[in-house]
Amino acid sequence: MQTNSLERLREIIAQLRDPKTGCPWDQAQTHASLTPYVIEEAYEVAEAISEGPKKLEEELGDLLLQIYLHSQIGEEQNLFSIESVAEKLCDKLIRRHPHVFANVVVSSAQEVKKNWEKIKREERGKDVQEVAILDSIPTHLPALLESSKIGEKVAPRNFDWDSVEEVLAKVQEELDELRAELDQKKSSPEKTREELGDLLFSMSQLARKLTFNPEIILKEANSKFRRRFALLEQAAQKRFPGTAMEAIPRKDLEQLWDGVKREEYKN
Repeated sequence: MQTNSLERLREIIAQLRDPKTGCPWDQAQTHASLTPYVIEEAYEVAEAISEGPKKLEEELGDLLLQIYLHSQIGEEQNLFSIESVAEKLCDKLIRRHPHVFANVVVSSAQEVKKNWEKIKREERGKDVQEVAILDSIPTHLPALLESSKIGEKVAPRNFDWDSVEEVLAKVQEELDELRAELDQKKSSPEKTREELGDLLFSMSQLARKLTFNPEIILKEANSKFRRRFALLEQAAQKRFPGTAMEAIPRKDLEQLWDGVKREEYKN
């Protein structure tokens, strides 16, 4: 009888971790050493969503590998297993969806989210007044994503802007403060750093207010720049063959850049 794919995966991971016959790299891994790989694979899953189902399927597999590796390490230490991980998840999903598995009635996704947060607070066994609301946000999140989630958390506590225009005004205020600091004859690096941070935080809140994930839209902007710069390199070599890019006058590069953008917009 053919082995279930998930059970087969578990057996493969166990064999990779086997102290005698396993892979030296897999044997050496710990929860801590695997941390950057979990983050990396999660990012690759997010990126694959826009690349089609085959790529997404592959990247989800890589992320699943991380889950099984952590579960195997937990089992070896008699702490938890893939079964206990799944069981806790099942219990949590049922507990946090009383509108599906119990008699609670909801009228919107927003109400579902509100109930979810309430149930989470109850699970912690603390009164809402005793819990610092931002403690639930992991501090190791990417900075842009963390700032967006901070805004999401404090908004229901009546600590948010009422409109996009108000956030834009705040962004302008922070930009003016940064410019004022830079315009001083002896600007302070520490103060400049602080003002720039305030501007970035405000920009993240603007993205949130516009219902965009700042991490994703910056990633998209990075991808766009990568694509355009590769085309710029090609155009520069075509117009100035054999010339190093750094030797090409800036005004010529800017003209080529404008041409790259125009061609992109045509297509």
